[in-house]
Amino acid sequence: MYHVVGCSDCSALRIVEGRPETTRCGTCGARKQFSKVRSFVETDDLDHAREVRASMLANRQGEGDAFAQVDSFAELEDDVADGVLDDDEFLEASGLDVDRVTEAGDSATEARGSTSRKETVENALRDLDAPTEEEVVAYAEERGVPADYVERALTKLARRGEVTESRGQYRLL
Repeated sequence: MYHVVGCSDCSALRIVEGRPETTRCGTCGARKQFSKVRSFVETDDLDHAREVRASMLANRQGEGDAFAQVDSFAELEDDVADGVLDDDEFLEASGLDVDRVTEAGDSATEARGSTSRKETVENALRDLDAPTEEEVVAYAEERGVPADYVERALTKLARRGEVTESRGQYRLL
């Protein structure tokens, strides 16, 4: 059940669902017991409640005739939904190749992935058998991690005691 109610303090109109104990005006913030609020319309249909409220607001502003010429909320909503472009239609209308845009998005997502740079270096140490710095760099670069980062990461991991380096080969501890 929907009610079109008016605020006795500021005259704002709003729609209230159900029959709450109290209701608060969204405009002035006044809280009133629902039983003491003036209900102009009681209906089971939300669209009907919207129509009544909109009509009352239009009449207050002297635009009742203009409002009468406008379609119902349900019809306006259908018209809006029909006029919406999906992503592919928007891209095509903008002069872009949808397949290339999709491919670029997929490529960017794959390149970034969900693995951090540090995790990539640690995975290299785990996956490769006694790798050298060059092998770890090559592994990481294939996954989009720059060589200078790998070199710094290996130094830090060794300093923290998380990896050991012996004769140019690394091992994760």
